[in-house]
Formats: sequence, structure tokens, C-alpha cells
Amino acid sequence: MKYLKYLFIIGIIISALIFTINFFVSTNKKSVIDFKTEKIFTTTIENNIVVTGKIIPKEEVELKPQISGIIDKIFVEEGDRVKAGDIIAKIRVVPNEQNLNASKGRVKKFRISLETTEKEFLRNKDLFQKGIISDSDFLSFELQYNQAKQDLINAENDLKIIKEGSIGGSSSANTDIRATVPGTVLEIPVEEGDQVIESNSFNSGTTIAAIADLNRMIFEGQVDETDVILLKAGSEIKVSLGAINNQSLTANLRFIAPKGIDQQGSVKFKIEADLILNKEINIKAGYSANASITLQRKENVSALKESVIQFDEKTQTPFVEIKIDNQTFDRRDVKLGISDGINVELISGVNKDEEIKVWNVTVN
Repeated sequence: MKYLKYLFIIGIIISALIFTINFFVSTNKKSVIDFKTEKIFTTTIENNIVVTGKIIPKEEVELKPQISGIIDKIFVEEGDRVKAGDIIAKIRVVPNEQNLNASKGRVKKFRISLETTEKEFLRNKDLFQKGIISDSDFLSFELQYNQAKQDLINAENDLKIIKEGSIGGSSSANTDIRATVPGTVLEIPVEEGDQVIESNSFNSGTTIAAIADLNRMIFEGQVDETDVILLKAGSEIKVSLGAINNQSLTANLRFIAPKGIDQQGSVKFKIEADLILNKEINIKAGYSANASITLQRKENVSALKESVIQFDEKTQTPFVEIKIDNQTFDRRDVKLGISDGINVELISGVNKDEEIKVWNVTVN
């Protein structure tokens, strides 16, 4: 039994040796690995970036009241087209009690002053007619009387403005909110009955409505600091709208911000481009959009596929491997230009007819 056991073990060892020998023999019989090769070709290369942004009106005007009060009536709706001078809303004035009492007090004061001045004027007028006082003395009393009448008129007008918002018969009543430009009503952030605050040097005031010309739209986006140096005002860009598939608009880059904004450690520069509108596409303010901008473009340049480029681990110098003989390659440093992510411009380092190793692709 022991001899049978030993024979069994020896048989297993011999079988394993035979298998190992056959494996190495079969492996050595395989052909040498074949690498694919590429040659230089001529093409056009564009270096493009995509900028996210939105579509907004070129000019948007916010209407604000010149007097505080309550919205009494709104005459338009969002989306309505208006002309300059059209009435948008009307404000009902709610006088400030302190200002109202002060104004009433001034009216009473100037009325009393006028009554006193009038009596003095009439008395001296009689004396002047009798030749008792001189002409210059009478003119002085007449001047005081006329000034007192004007002071009372001014005080009464101030009181009327505080109570009603305007002087009776005024063609530019402060209570009427009118469109200052023609366009479309984009937004009415208030409702009838809302209290509004006047626009002054201390407060921007309550926005009654926003108006813009939707025939003049722009693309607004932000570009990274590494790309902004390559942008040129007047360049043509393509704008794709998020809300409309398979449609794009042409725009002309008109503004590049001179100052960047730090956003979470990355500096961005605002850009604006005038849209060339298409009547068949209904554009609305606030659409999200992407702009494709060509930073660099070169036509008919010598190029290589990105797949043949390698980089030195220490110096990061780009190089390729040139075919010398059958599956024998020699390193060659190259100088590269712009790239579109697939093809890269070759400035120098490789001749037209030389074959270049595609280092990560093999032929079985």
C-alpha cells in the first residue's frame, strides 16, 4: 500500500512538471507583441471652451415710486407690452402724521403773517397816495406783502403734496407710476394694497415693475481666469439654450470684465455677448444657456493623435517613439501646439513619413 501511495505522489509531480514545461514552450512560441503606428496628418484644430450662463435683457429698468404710500391700482400684467409714458400703477398717499401737522402749522403761520403784512401794506398805501411817505418806502412794504403771499402759496402747495402726492393739475403726479422706456413688463413684485417706500438718497425704494426690451437680449456667463486671457471682444460664439433642444444662436462677445470674482477659490470673469435673435425661436428672459467659445483656431497644421504622445516622468517633456525597424522604436522629443483633446498640433520633432508608436494599443 505504501508503494502505491508513493507512486501516486510521484505521478502527480511528474504531471505538474510536464504541464509547466508545455506552458513555457507554448508561450515562447507566441509572436512578439505588435504595436500600432500612426503618421503625421494635416487638419484644422480648434481649442474650445463651454461657458455656462443665462439669457437676460440687455437693459432692464426698475420702476420705483417718488412718494411713499399704498398701491391703489395696477393697470398692467406681466408680459404686457408698454410704451414710454404708459401708466403702470397708481399710489394712494398715506400722509405721515408728523409731517402733516408740521405742514399745517406752516400754513397757519404764513396766513397770519400775510394778514399782518396786508394791513401794514394797505395803511402805507393810503399814506403813499396822500404823499406822506416816499416812493422807496412804499415799495419796501409792497415787497414784504408780495413775499408773504408767495410764502403762503408755497406752504399750501407743500401741504397738498403731503396729503395727495401732487399739486392739483400737475401733469407729472407723483402718485402715477409710468413706464420710462418701451418694452415688455417682466415682473410686478407688488400687489394692490401693498405699502411702498419712495426712492431717495437713503433708500433705493420699492420696485413696482421691471421693464425690458426683449428684442435686445444678451448671454451672460463667467469664464475661468486661465481662459479669459485668450478671449477677444467682437469674437463670434455659439449659444445653446437649455430649454430648446437642437437649437443654437449666434452671439458677438462685447464685454469682458476687467476684474475677476473669487468663487470658492477659483477666480471667474464675467462676460457678455449680444445675441442675434431668430424670430422662429421664442426667447424668454432667464433661460439657462451654454456658450461654445473658440479660444484658438489653426487651419492646415501638422498634427498627431493625442494617443501617441507620452510624457517624461521627471521633466514632463512630451515625446513619441519612432519606428526604426520591425517593432523597434526610438524615443524622440517633440514640441507641441494647441490641442482639441483628440488631436494636437505638432510644431517640430517628427518628419512626415515617419511612423509613430501608439504606445497603449497593441495588435494581437
